[in-house]
Amino acid sequence: MQNTLRSAVVFEGRGLHSGAPVRMVVRPASADYGIWFKRTDLPVRDAMIAAQWDNVVPSRLCTLVRNGAGAEVSTIEHLMAALAGCAIHNAMIEIDGPEVPILDGSAVPFVQGFLARGLIEQQAPIRAIRVLKRVEVTEGEAMARLDPADMLEIDFRIQFDDVAIGAQSKHLNLANGAFVRELSDSRTFCRQSDVDAMRANGLALGGTLENAVVFEGDRVLSPGGLRHADEPVRHKMLDAMGDLYLAGGPILGRYTGVRAGHAMTNRLLRALFADPTAWQMVECSGLTVGKLPGMGVHRRDLPATA
Repeated sequence: MQNTLRSAVVFEGRGLHSGAPVRMVVRPASADYGIWFKRTDLPVRDAMIAAQWDNVVPSRLCTLVRNGAGAEVSTIEHLMAALAGCAIHNAMIEIDGPEVPILDGSAVPFVQGFLARGLIEQQAPIRAIRVLKRVEVTEGEAMARLDPADMLEIDFRIQFDDVAIGAQSKHLNLANGAFVRELSDSRTFCRQSDVDAMRANGLALGGTLENAVVFEGDRVLSPGGLRHADEPVRHKMLDAMGDLYLAGGPILGRYTGVRAGHAMTNRLLRALFADPTAWQMVECSGLTVGKLPGMGVHRRDLPATA
């Protein structure tokens, strides 16, 4: 059965890039509603934006969705990952500005809020996107690929010159509460030189050492260090989880990312849906439902850092 929140959850913070204060309310929604954003600071006729892959527009540093009237919401990837990882299929997200609050730079504050409220089952089947054959996109040394699999798996590899990051790889089966336990608390990361360059261009104005892991050479500048030795690759997997949820439902397939980012994952979804022989919308049976991300997740699955 599909799930929605038992009651609304309020999140307040600042946008990572604008630094502006944001108030966001995630509300329950009816079965088959899907995930929608509503800009409460805009006229009603322009306010609604579907969280769908074909509403994503190019953005260098985050995932941004925009409707036909030009209304947009950016930095949605951590929120979308939390919705996917908590098996929330229907929600209305009211937000009074163009950017989701960054909070601590991970998805765990959203997960905490959702699990504290609790979910309710809805009398409608879950429909998932089953990958039928390999689909792949590349750009230089970067690659993103989807292969057939019985459940969502993510395999990610990164490579950075910075000694504190270096080469990292991780593979996870995302069934049940794996996202909450293994990925949800992993924060966005960057190098100090990237921070300096972004601020010089009017970006990352809301970024601090408290909502991102900042590296410089062989040092971790953020207080308290890393939450996981491989926190950067875990965060890239978190991002991929959120970006894949823009498919419009859970994906049954294996995602492989090599140095991939938001734009490449969206290109991959576009390539998937452009080939009608590469995917199939399926109604999930009881056995398949039990393998979906977030099904049966509990507050005890929250990581120790939460």
